[in-house]
Amino acid sequence: MTRPTSRRTVLTAALAAAAGAGTVASAGPSSAAVSPTPSSPAAASLVDNRFWTTYTDWRCGSSAGTRATAGDRPGLVISTPAGSTDYTDPHTGTTGTWEYGTWTSPVHRSAVPATEVIASWNAHTPQGTWIQVELRGGYADGTDTPWYVMGRWAAGDTDIRRTSVDDQTDGRSSVWTDTLALDDAASGPRLVSYRLRLTLHRTPGTTLTPTVYRVGAMSSDVPDRFTVPATTPGAARELEVPRYSQNLHVGEYPEYDNGGEAWCSPTSSQMIIEYWGRTPTPEDLAWVKPGIEDPQICHAARYTFDNQYEGCGNWPFNAAYAATYRDMNAVVTRLGSLTDVEKLVTVGIPVITSQSFLAEELTGAGYGTSGHLMTVIGFTADGDVIANDPASPSNEAVRRVYRRREWENIWLRTKRYDAQGQVKSGTGGVCYVYWPADPASSQHRVLRSLGLT
Repeated sequence: MTRPTSRRTVLTAALAAAAGAGTVASAGPSSAAVSPTPSSPAAASLVDNRFWTTYTDWRCGSSAGTRATAGDRPGLVISTPAGSTDYTDPHTGTTGTWEYGTWTSPVHRSAVPATEVIASWNAHTPQGTWIQVELRGGYADGTDTPWYVMGRWAAGDTDIRRTSVDDQTDGRSSVWTDTLALDDAASGPRLVSYRLRLTLHRTPGTTLTPTVYRVGAMSSDVPDRFTVPATTPGAARELEVPRYSQNLHVGEYPEYDNGGEAWCSPTSSQMIIEYWGRTPTPEDLAWVKPGIEDPQICHAARYTFDNQYEGCGNWPFNAAYAATYRDMNAVVTRLGSLTDVEKLVTVGIPVITSQSFLAEELTGAGYGTSGHLMTVIGFTADGDVIANDPASPSNEAVRRVYRRREWENIWLRTKRYDAQGQVKSGTGGVCYVYWPADPASSQHRVLRSLGLT
């Protein structure tokens, strides 16, 4: 794959085009014991998932100032802090002192020598706490990347400003907002392993602590392709997912990525959160101006906003936001085909997908986009995709039916042509999957078969 274009650059260009051409523009761009958990069977030749979630997982890592907690939902918390550190928030200029503890995962050796790695995490961060997630990759030649920061994150925005970190590279790989990618996948050594490091922070002199319930990554080597093989339709089913339009919020809270015109990712996330019966409380929404329709969409935009990327489309930040709701799991991954999506939908799990396309490439959309999130909620008897598309003029118009062949191609390809005939990148099957901590047995079987539990 060619070196990815900055997703902030893509979005800025798309927004400019949208102003004059009716285009929808939305975000969405080692040495330790080897991890004993097997790699995921999902898309075995292309994708590998590994997530740390169990009490045993947390005890297998190396800790300094943290400890594992047991119970219905095991996690990682600060015990006796390892020390204190100063952090100057680049978005406010404020310097604060924080106590901290760390946890470093065992080395995970991927079944897929990878060109890209995307981390995601689920955590509870009460006010006065935050976390940093780092990843260190191992190259096939035996050398390592630096420790790359994959996110500095808190559920709120009063202690630190949630942020990705730009300008991280070692000349062979780079971090692009939320994705660690090889600079030259054609000739550079693949990433064959990685470790994750968590740093948990709290206000000094308190007993506060973040709790991390899940951390992991998806590594992949999706080949360059303009088209993908067609799949055979499976069973028809449609899930009853709430419908919300991002376009109802155009002009609202422009400090969060220009307002609703770029809120496809948080709007999609909120639809699925509410599908699972979780909603923000009236107290959560008290900050939203009275009279705004569907204020929870403004809330989702604020609490997924990445201050460095200057957008709401940071993939792991959306998953982390979903997991702030009661007993929710959320990951960023790639799926190998629409058949995988059908497996999830069949057991009642909708999937949020990321894709880019020209208007003529997706019949019935009525727009083109350099990056857009939608929710797959079902399949027709003919196998066509039923999607909740937030780029709709009203909530009632959100439900769409898109042609299966067109959909799977624009979602799974890694290469495409833009309106000027230039070659651009595609997401290669990136998606968000959200589900409750106590899924039904049928849901657990499918999630496990895809390497997500």
